[in-house]
Amino acid sequence: MRDVSAVVVSHGHASALETLLPLLAPQVDELVVVANRPGSLPPELPPSTRVLENTAPRRLAENVNLGVAATTGGWVLFSNPDVVPDTRAVEELHAFAAARERCGLAGPRTSWPDGTWQPTRRRFPTVRGTLVRRTPLRRVFPPLERQHGHYHLGEDVTEPVEADWLLGSFLLMRRTMLDELGGWDEGYPHYVEDIDLCYRAMRAGWERWYVPAALVTHDWAQVVDRRLLSRHALWHARGMARFVVRHPETLSRL
Repeated sequence: MRDVSAVVVSHGHASALETLLPLLAPQVDELVVVANRPGSLPPELPPSTRVLENTAPRRLAENVNLGVAATTGGWVLFSNPDVVPDTRAVEELHAFAAARERCGLAGPRTSWPDGTWQPTRRRFPTVRGTLVRRTPLRRVFPPLERQHGHYHLGEDVTEPVEADWLLGSFLLMRRTMLDELGGWDEGYPHYVEDIDLCYRAMRAGWERWYVPAALVTHDWAQVVDRRLLSRHALWHARGMARFVVRHPETLSRL
């Protein structure tokens, strides 16, 4: 028994779950799917899958906390519906994280569907870098080409390495840490929850590790990057504003 529970939040992602769940279920001891709206569940689910159906849509962090509260494993894996994990992804993450007493979170090496490396290990945001990423400046200075420090561009490492924060598409989290931190911050509308979680973990002395032996594929939609003015861009801006209000010392990171 790996003592790993998994939580997947589906907001109308029934088709994606048809691929994810059969791959994820054999790797964990407990699987919970939070159906956030109608059309969130595929016709068939792996045996023993538990479903939590919301009567009205909730924020992502609220749904993650609901799923965590409904599980019992010492470790909780959160996965986006559109992630495709390798058959040993959870085992690799758990084996590494469980061997380190202060490892609170662990994330895998992530690839695009074409097999190229995706930069999911990142540094905490700076004011200057965020302004470039979230304003028309990104047309002139493309972040995924120019922001080497933030994205660790050119650092497709092969050995585990500590991270500031890890993109929250596929995260293994120690329950002890989640209990200590009070779970995910439900005040974020959507986006920045993963940065906040890792920042609070760092301040509490929990390590965050990138484990390249664990492999997943993720067709990262980059919704916020497609349009400067959209509801997703607004949610992201509100999330960053909340992050700064909660952690004003980060403003010193120019």
